[in-house]
Amino acid sequence: MKTKLLVLIQLQKCDNRIAKVLQAKEQAPLRIQKLEDELSVMENQFKADEDQIEALRKDRRQLEREIQELDGKIEKSSTKLTQIKSNKEYTAALKEIDDLKTIKFQTEEKAIQMMETAEELEQKCKGHKDTLKTLKDQCEKDKEAVRKELHGLDRDLEALQKERAQLCCDFDQSLLKKYLFLRERKGGLAVSSVVTGVCQTCHMGIPPQKFNELIRGNDLMTCPHCNRIIYWGDDQDFQKISSVL
Repeated sequence: MKTKLLVLIQLQKCDNRIAKVLQAKEQAPLRIQKLEDELSVMENQFKADEDQIEALRKDRRQLEREIQELDGKIEKSSTKLTQIKSNKEYTAALKEIDDLKTIKFQTEEKAIQMMETAEELEQKCKGHKDTLKTLKDQCEKDKEAVRKELHGLDRDLEALQKERAQLCCDFDQSLLKKYLFLRERKGGLAVSSVVTGVCQTCHMGIPPQKFNELIRGNDLMTCPHCNRIIYWGDDQDFQKISSVL
């Protein structure tokens, strides 16, 4: 029975390692996706800033055209002043010129504000562009590292699956079925050590009589609480192979 338990412990250890490899393989694409998402956010922000700069430039060009039109109107109205005879018309013409100058001033202020905002965004874009390039380079390096890691995990998985197949070959099929049944229903842990009378998985005490039977190791035993296959954890042979379980 001890020989069978040794195989079960090795099988549990192998399955634990396989589970870790599979988990790492599942996480790898998520890590790549996270990198790509971060890059996408930065690219979208960069494009949004560039679009805003272009919109500001377009609006500023429109304001500059309006300023030119206002200059033309002011010049035209100023020329008319020399031809006006009555004070009333002269006063009205002066007011018209003042109104045009006020509108021109306000338009110029808007144009200046747009220019300053565009310049600030251009500086921001320059910084974003440098950051974006750095992030792209780092993203490619990280993705390549993850791809290499995946290749390594595939090799590890293949080796572990071969090791598992060897352990299962010619092993007691009824005991193997019991192990697989327990592993499926017990969160991947079908085998547990018992140290000082306590199951190391469910942390419940084993009755003294059962613990003594476990030490003798004549029969396959299960924990009366969690139903996992149990073995005496202080046995030196078991300790050698179960140290990483």
